[in-house]
Order: sequence, then C-alpha cells, then structure tokens
Amino acid sequence: MKKILFFSLYLLFLNANIFSSPLGNPTWGFSLDLPEGYEYSGGDGRTAFSFLHPDGASFEITVSYAAPGQRADNKAYASIEEMSRDVKTKLNSSGDIEFFEYREKKASLIELIFSLPRDGRMSGWALCVELGQPKQTLASNASAPKPLLLAMAYGPAGKQGLEALHFSALDSLIPEEGDRLAPGPITEFAYPRETRIKTPVFALDCEAWIFEEDAEAAQALIDREFMVLRRYQNSPRWKEAWIRFYRAVYRDSFERLTDIAFQVERKLNVPPRENRDFANEALKWVQSFNYERDLFGSDFINLVSSATEGRGDCDNRAMLWAIVLKQACIPSAIMVSRNYSHAMGLADLPGSGARFTLNGQRLLVAETTANVSIGLINEATSEIEEWLGIPFD
Repeated sequence: MKKILFFSLYLLFLNANIFSSPLGNPTWGFSLDLPEGYEYSGGDGRTAFSFLHPDGASFEITVSYAAPGQRADNKAYASIEEMSRDVKTKLNSSGDIEFFEYREKKASLIELIFSLPRDGRMSGWALCVELGQPKQTLASNASAPKPLLLAMAYGPAGKQGLEALHFSALDSLIPEEGDRLAPGPITEFAYPRETRIKTPVFALDCEAWIFEEDAEAAQALIDREFMVLRRYQNSPRWKEAWIRFYRAVYRDSFERLTDIAFQVERKLNVPPRENRDFANEALKWVQSFNYERDLFGSDFINLVSSATEGRGDCDNRAMLWAIVLKQACIPSAIMVSRNYSHAMGLADLPGSGARFTLNGQRLLVAETTANVSIGLINEATSEIEEWLGIPFD
C-alpha cells in the first residue's frame, strides 16, 4: 500500500523526495497529489501550507474555519462567495470568478492576474471549495459550518508551460475521502457531467450508463497530464512522474467506468466464476480490442472510449482491465516499461504464472495485447528490472 504522508509541522524537515506519494491532511480530511518537484516551503503546519516548484510555480493552501462558539485564529469566511471575493480584493487581481458545485460542495475558480512587489507580474488560478466536516465537529454538531479551502497555483506571467502545471496541481485536490476516486474539481468545472446516456459496451451485447461528457473530459485530462509528464522526460525523477500520471488517469476514470465495469462483470461472470477465471475472461475482452496508438499526441486513449469502442494500446487496456477487476473487488495494478515501450496488468490472484512484486505483494501478470492466458509473459520482455509497478491503492 502506498505510503500516505501527513501535513504537520515536521514537514519543514522532510526531503523533497516525499512528493512521489500523495499527501493527506488528517485534521481537515483533504489530500492532494502535486506534480513532481514541488517542495514544501513554509506555513503554520495546520491551516496554511506553501510549496515551490523549480520552474517558478507556487502552490499555496489555506484552510478557513471557526468552530461554533469559538473564535477563529484568523478571519473565518462565512461562505465560498465571501472567500473568493476577498482573495480577488487582497491580490488586486483583475481576473474573473466563476462559481460552481463540485460533488455537492460549493466551489469557485478564480483567474489570478496580479503583481508582487519583488517578483513582478503573476498569473495563475485559485480554487475555493468546501471541505467535509472535521470528525470531532461532525460527532458533536452535524450542522456546523464546513471548513473552506483556498488553493492558489500561480507563477510568473507569460512563462511557458506553467498553465498545465497549475491546473494539474489544483485538479489533484481531493476535498474529502469520498472524492478520492472521482474526477478532480478542475476537470469537473471544465466538463460538468450533466446528461446521462446509455452506450454499447464493446463486443458484449450490452449497454452501460455514462455521462455524455465523460469521454471528452477524460481525454482532456490525459492530454493535460501528458503535457506535465513531458517536463520530466530527462529528469532523474521520471519514474515518480510516470507513476503520478497513471494515478491521475486512474482517479479520473474510476467513477466514469462504474456502470461499464458492472456490465462487464455481469456479462463475463455468469455463471459465478472464481476470481482468476473472471479475470481471464476480462483479459480476453481487452485483448480483442483493435490496437491503436497516437504517436503525435498523448498516446493514451481515454478508458471510456476504449471500453465502448474497443480500441487502444497496452497501457490503456491494462488500466481498463485493472479498474474492471478493482470494481469487482479484486486488488489490481499495472506495470510499465520505458525500455520495452510496453505495459501489462497486475492482479492479486491465485495459481501459477509470472508474477511481479509490488509493495510486498506477488501479483499475477496479465498481457493485454497478445492472445495469451493470464500469467504468461513474452520472454523478450521478462527482465524484471525493466518494469515499474504502478499501485493505485
């Protein structure tokens, strides 16, 4: 299981290498998965946190909350609207404010255009969003006001490449545990899911519910995160960047695929099969897809289109297979290789076959682009040190 790191004052003394894992805050219940390179640079360790990226990007978080009957240490905002307008006023920002709802939580997106005395003209974006109730408050007063979070991502105006970094950082925010496997707030703002439709599932003679916007939104996230990933092509931290890329795609896709995964299990798991047998049937399904790559783009077809149109290459098939298994309560992951230009699925299944050790678990390997049974691997791609495991739990 991934090591989850918690915000607290001791972060002042931690090395930047911690950012290969998502960060979680146990006090307020939020977490985030910043792009590689951000280093903790200051804050009070409780309601304020600041990070800097070597390319000049800044990321700041502030939590505003006053428990009922208690005086706030700093100004506590009564609403998202009040917080948003105060941010714009204090920065003297000329950008607009857009209000929206993120998973039944009030939120806003603020365009930042302002100046700093020493650093000059700045641009970026701020996200304001309600958090879940702190556990101690929820137990005593469920009607208490929710904490409000402000996240600001900004950098020197006009500097190339920072926009994708800003949006990636903000979109990685998980306001509360129930949002962990759902599209992020920036993607939801840009592509609100409003219209549910039924669509055929490839080659299975069944239909599944999705949102009309799912495929386009999922592809937009992939293309943006690929832009971020390319920054680390020659970085010593390229492995961490790859892992984060796939984590971001997995998070965005998981909820979009809920009914598709249900329909796949319903069609392939009759009569009820043992986990390995069902996993092998799901593997045959993705192996039947048309092999397709986009060498001029992100080279990763979104998983909604992949499942409904039956197309894709190794890594999107492996991730789709892993999500189908995970939604059927079978622990799963993927592994990728830069040298082999290949990816395969991994699952915690019984029986014989090639295995890969990930976080102490010996997981069975699944080849998604050749018509072979689960546990079989091409000898030409079998050097274990050439593979990088991507955990999702």
